[in-house]
Amino acid sequence: MNIMSFSSKVLFKFFNHAVVASSKPVRVRDAAAAAAPAAVVVQWRAVRRYHNFRKIINQGPAGAAHIRVVDLRSDVMTKLGPSMRQAMMKAVLEDDPMKREEKVHGLEKITADIFQMEAALFVPSGSMGNLIAVMVHCRERGDEMIVGDMSYLHIYGQGSSAQIAGVYTTTVATLPDGTFDLEQLELMIRHNYPRTRLISVENTHNIQGGRVLPLTFLQEIRALADRYGLLVHMDGARVMNAAVAQRVPPSTILQHTHTVMLCLSKGLGAPMGTMLAGPRDFISQAVRYRKALGGGTRQAGILAAAGKLSLLEMVERLEEDHRNAKTFAQALLDCDAPLFAVDMASVETNIVRFHLQEPSFSPSEFCDRMAQIGKGEEAALGQGVQVLMYPYFGNSVRAVWHLGISPEDTQLAIRKMQFVASQYLEEKVRAQ
Repeated sequence: MNIMSFSSKVLFKFFNHAVVASSKPVRVRDAAAAAAPAAVVVQWRAVRRYHNFRKIINQGPAGAAHIRVVDLRSDVMTKLGPSMRQAMMKAVLEDDPMKREEKVHGLEKITADIFQMEAALFVPSGSMGNLIAVMVHCRERGDEMIVGDMSYLHIYGQGSSAQIAGVYTTTVATLPDGTFDLEQLELMIRHNYPRTRLISVENTHNIQGGRVLPLTFLQEIRALADRYGLLVHMDGARVMNAAVAQRVPPSTILQHTHTVMLCLSKGLGAPMGTMLAGPRDFISQAVRYRKALGGGTRQAGILAAAGKLSLLEMVERLEEDHRNAKTFAQALLDCDAPLFAVDMASVETNIVRFHLQEPSFSPSEFCDRMAQIGKGEEAALGQGVQVLMYPYFGNSVRAVWHLGISPEDTQLAIRKMQFVASQYLEEKVRAQ
């Protein structure tokens, strides 16, 4: 047996087992093993207003019959569905060393066609995709880009634009809807040293709760950039959510940008991978930077098969995530215990960001309680339910819907939220 057929058999066994295992209920005796990697309690440590996380320990009464986990921490928690596993398994079985690149090129062509751009490139991660875009657009060390002060690229990129690319970053205030004040943005543009080369926007906007950038705003940004000879890059990790929410093709959004990065591994359900798209000469240079950053991927045909399925079959279902998020947000407002504040107009896609109105009830404590199995919970809910969320930016809580979180899971999360709220208020009354 050669190594290729051996690895194919091993992967087949893994995929087959995973499909079967995913349908099994989680019992108490194996809950710690099955839920511990996913179940976490989050603790904040404020460092320059950013957050870090620690793992949650599965906590619950010893008599719990079984536990249901609803993981709303992030859409990167998406689990591979049967169709995705089958597409990847087929790619493994058909893996021909001479055709791996053809499969990746096929994915890149599909992406370019959907975006109505000249070319596209597969890269391992969104962070690398954004960094490559910065490196191509800002060719000289000391060049400058303008980004939102609450953008993912600025806050979570570990300063890679400066650290690796030698690009200076100027920030403009991010408004609640994810946009900028255009007059303030224009004042930031400089033609001396450093020289402004690039404006980066984020759509949908992560920290602002999945907000969709208005098309008029993007049109105005592009007109401003053209006037000053600048380039526009979109961190479009969730741009397909924006397209679904606005009921337009993604190309309608992207006609106002020069380049875009799209993550395949969030709501679109792929295990990993990101697409970077733009003009042909941009992609030609991006290939070289991908190589320099160690982004070349072996056995990429497997990932390309998953990415192709994501783009062709997983986009329309994002609307279900949006509906589930709105259902949960409305339940927060309708809760008998008036503990929660959420702006329904801001719930545009798959992210719900909300605040607790009780000063003594912190986001961390709320998330702890949602992740634990409380006393009397089984009697009230019919089973133990762990709902995993993160305490988030600005003393809030964030919950994110994705593939694998069904309407039934959403109802379980609502019932758990109502149980935690009533339990907290009962404890507060007893303490008075």
